[in-house]
Amino acid sequence: QVQLVESGGGVVQAGGSLRLSCAASGFTLNHLGIGWLRQAPGKEREDVSCISTKDDSTWYRDSVKGRFTISRDTANNTVYLQMTNLKPEDTAIYRCVVAYGSTIDPWLRHEFDYWGQGTQITVSS
Repeated sequence: QVQLVESGGGVVQAGGSLRLSCAASGFTLNHLGIGWLRQAPGKEREDVSCISTKDDSTWYRDSVKGRFTISRDTANNTVYLQMTNLKPEDTAIYRCVVAYGSTIDPWLRHEFDYWGQGTQITVSS
């Protein structure tokens, strides 16, 4: 059974840090793009960051560059999103999603194959 299970969400003050984890089961993180979307109440869904498990190329939305870092642990079949200097505008539900492909292009085209359930991040001012 394919699953993506996110963890690490919570409530943090502005300027704080959190690390999200996305543990994959039922498949291996080979030749795919994996990353995070977010959606705040009343707002459109946003791409946050993704990584290619083939060549480790990464992509970040402009508003999180320099603050968020995506990485992967092949041995544990897990992807992480380290978030620092969090801002109230980062408040959202964060979901881990996968798109098969040898580059991150399918992910950026939203050709998603698997979705996690999401985890809430709330940043208080």
